[in-house]
Amino acid sequence: MAFWLMKTEPDEFAYDDLARLGRDRWNGVRNFRALAFMRRMATGDLTFIYHTGKEKAIVGVAEVVAPAYPDPNVDDKRFVVVDVAPRYRLPRPVTLREIKNDQAFAAWELARLPRLSVMPVPPELWQRILDMAKITPA
Repeated sequence: MAFWLMKTEPDEFAYDDLARLGRDRWNGVRNFRALAFMRRMATGDLTFIYHTGKEKAIVGVAEVVAPAYPDPNVDDKRFVVVDVAPRYRLPRPVTLREIKNDQAFAAWELARLPRLSVMPVPPELWQRILDMAKITPA
């Protein structure tokens, strides 16, 4: 299993929208590096949902429920989508400011490449974010 982060503008599509729908297609990604990451996603992978804009925070966790396939709304096979389903909202959002202030995240794409909309999350950073969000182990 791999871990990811996917960004969304909450005024357009928020974690709560995904929770309400139960499953949805993650589309609209046009950056080729982000698309390459999406092509690596597999069913069962987990992804943080990050709200951009005024929030700038990781707010929830979703699961990839269908791997990358061509975007059915675009006549260009370079553009792919994945299907995701909500898993849980974080008890406490983890802000970009917190991440940038923590040296453990210095090399991570979220701290270095703020415009990249999809990126991998190393397992140790995934756990660190869960700890920051006050997730207690099951």
